Amino acid sequence: MLLWINGPFGGGKTQTARELLRRLPGSVVCDPEHVGFGLHRMTPAALRGDFQDLPAWRQGVHDVLDLALRGHEGVVIAPMTLVEPAYFEEIVVRLREDGGHDVRHFALLADRETVLRRLRERGLGGGLGREGFAVGRLDHCLERLGDPLFAEHVRTDRIGVPKVADRIARSAGLRLEPNTDGPLRHRLRRAWTGVRHIRFD
Repeated sequence: MLLWINGPFGGGKTQTARELLRRLPGSVVCDPEHVGFGLHRMTPAALRGDFQDLPAWRQGVHDVLDLALRGHEGVVIAPMTLVEPAYFEEIVVRLREDGGHDVRHFALLADRETVLRRLRERGLGGGLGREGFAVGRLDHCLERLGDPLFAEHVRTDRIGVPKVADRIARSAGLRLEPNTDGPLRHRLRRAWTGVRHIRFD
């Protein structure tokens, strides 16, 4: 099974993916963003744009996820913002229909102010200065992801990451291990995941 965790930038995809990984034995995270980072590093700086616009990214993500789903016995988790319907068809729908894989798609949605607050927190006190791309795309992402094509929708304004993971697992028919984190350990885990996700290139 593939769990594709969609949502706006700063919407909690990575945190949710890591929570699922922690509580779902045998699962693995395959982050499509890494394919894009590799393509950017291979491309002269002046030619870099949104890597999702590169056919090589879409084909590469499809092929790697297809490989993982065929060769890995556990659940595969892919946290990635994907809001262009044609790109969604090329990857998610194609894996489901042509590859015959069990693909469960979830779009994490929240009010604009909720996402902006999370982006500020992700900036480790630096405000939204490093989040210009995410802020600039926020309204577009929220509008697109509200479309029925991007169901199943999960509202996250009033529930934390463990509850989001519980809801996804329940919908997908998966059993998670109990969440034994207290409030402090949960905050530390979220902070560590955020630090690991910071990019400097």
